Order: sequence, then C-alpha cells, then structure tokens
Amino acid sequence: MNLRGRNKVSPEFNMSSMTDIVFLLLIFFMLTSTMVTTNALDLVLPKAKGKTNSNKNIAVSITKKLEFFIDKEPIAEADLESKLLAIFGSDSTKAIILRAEEGVPIEKAVQVLDIANRNQIKVVLAVRPK
Repeated sequence: MNLRGRNKVSPEFNMSSMTDIVFLLLIFFMLTSTMVTTNALDLVLPKAKGKTNSNKNIAVSITKKLEFFIDKEPIAEADLESKLLAIFGSDSTKAIILRAEEGVPIEKAVQVLDIANRNQIKVVLAVRPK
C-alpha cells in the first residue's frame, strides 16, 4: 500500500519578481539623483514653506563668513555686480537664486537684491523646506 502523495511541493523560490522590483528602484533613484542641484554650496538655509526651482538660473550664495559665491566660484563683494552683468548680458529669462545662509545679516542679502533691482533681474530666495 502506497501512502505517499503524488503532488510534491517545490521548495524553489522564483526570483523574477524580486529582480523586477530592484531594477525599478534602481531606475527611480538614478533618475531622481540627477534632479538634485549640483552647482550649490552646502549652506544651512532658513526654513520656510516653498520650493526653489533652479533651472537655467545663477546661484548667488552668501556664507556666514560673509563670503560671496556665484555658483561655486568665490567672488569679491565689490566685483559682484560687474560679474553678474557679464553673466546675464541681455538674457532676461534667467534669474538669480539668492542662497543666504541662516544667520547672514539682512544687509548683505539686500545688497544682492538691490543689484538685481537696478539691473531688472529677477531674484528668488532659496529656503529650506519645513
């Protein structure tokens, strides 16, 4: 008398669905990592509700040590206006993204705003999301 069952359960695990999920996650992280702002300094920005979009814009950064940067290039405070005018020229589609670090005196940020106002350049204040 044979009491063994005829249906055997296979102990193998099908990995095809797991590899699909890992592949999709890899693609997701590769695409989203390219959208990160790469031409910015590591600053602690003030908190606010909002989001800064930095497509085709020039970043002006001010550190706590009152150092000025255009994108990642350090620049003297006195040469800021002439360098910005050289970069912008007659292009009115670009804007300045003002990245003033938390704790920078407001006078320094107003100085950049004044330069932009005199030359009819749009300014966006970069903030850290809450």
